[in-house]
Amino acid sequence: MASAEATPRAAGRKGPKPPIPLTVLTGFLGAGKTTLLNQILKDPAMSDAAVIINEFGEIGLDHLFVDQAGDGIVELSSGCLCCTIRGDLVTTLENLLRHLDNGRTKKLSRVVIETTGLADPAPILHTVMLHPYLMLRYQLDSVITLVDAINGLSTLENHEEARKQAAVADRLVFTKTDLVQSDEEQSDFAQLKQRLADLNPGALRLDAQSNEASPEALLNVGLYDPKSKIPDVAAWLNAEAYEASPHGHSHHHHDHDHHHDMNRHDDSIRAFTLATDRPVSASALEMFLDLLRSAHGPKLLRVKGIVQMADDLERPVVIHGVQHVFHPPVTLDAWPDSDRRTRMVFITNNLPEGFVRKMFEAFTGALLPDTPDPKVLTDNPLAISGFTGPIR
Repeated sequence: MASAEATPRAAGRKGPKPPIPLTVLTGFLGAGKTTLLNQILKDPAMSDAAVIINEFGEIGLDHLFVDQAGDGIVELSSGCLCCTIRGDLVTTLENLLRHLDNGRTKKLSRVVIETTGLADPAPILHTVMLHPYLMLRYQLDSVITLVDAINGLSTLENHEEARKQAAVADRLVFTKTDLVQSDEEQSDFAQLKQRLADLNPGALRLDAQSNEASPEALLNVGLYDPKSKIPDVAAWLNAEAYEASPHGHSHHHHDHDHHHDMNRHDDSIRAFTLATDRPVSASALEMFLDLLRSAHGPKLLRVKGIVQMADDLERPVVIHGVQHVFHPPVTLDAWPDSDRRTRMVFITNNLPEGFVRKMFEAFTGALLPDTPDPKVLTDNPLAISGFTGPIR
């Protein structure tokens, strides 16, 4: 099973440059992405950043433009760079690297991609995770999703894109909370917060009007701190939040899928954890992930995990996937904390927890009734069809 080094080469030695953190800023139409983007661009922490937007005309940054640098890249008065997506995000990201490597840009500390309000964030994440060169030069830091406190509840009810934006987020930022005044508005906002807690219990929720959405709270929240390069797996997974949620479960709990109201649109989205004390073989992990993503990839909104490997108990493997696309597994030099269990966080759409858990147990060697073992799954097409066919 292929793996990547957990940390860059020591200072002074030749080797690949540390990857540039990449943040995706999303949110439905009218959620306030422009306002937040203008606010964080003024922070000194963003002075060496680049912002990628879809069209300059769609976002109010004109007062910050000072110089056209070519290749669709514009220098802002804050010291940041800004550029348009000219038909291909890959080209835009490569242009930023070209400016950096040829010295036209002195430093590039991070990239923020602002999506359109109707965008599903997954294709943007796939762009970096699938491209062999961009994958080496960029590293996903976080997905930030803005949610309108006034219209957010109805937006979640009526638009699948909004539900996906919320489900994959690492940070959920409430906007326009100052407009929540009447009893009805307060009731709707309380329902919105509960709905988001059900959709994505692991995401930190921030109030933009209370100045909680600062660069310190929004940036450097991925697996690695760009300064220390030390993995903070516990904060990145935040598995406890999924287990504490009334709709989040660990593998020790019973499956309550039948209690869900499937008439509520976002109730098809589930957040849960799988955890086990048993070491997992590399082949079992690879087969489990390959079968899951090949058969049900579109239903895997996001997957994160740290896995105790049977062939190297002291060096765990970190996995991260968005739908059918998984980043190459990263082998850590050592366990980051005292908890040495395998812990995997799933956010799925129309893919029940019980189904994923049974597949995981089958591949990792648990003896469960009416569950095929790994050899049967890999050798018997009929057994495999039980995991790849329609899910009820």
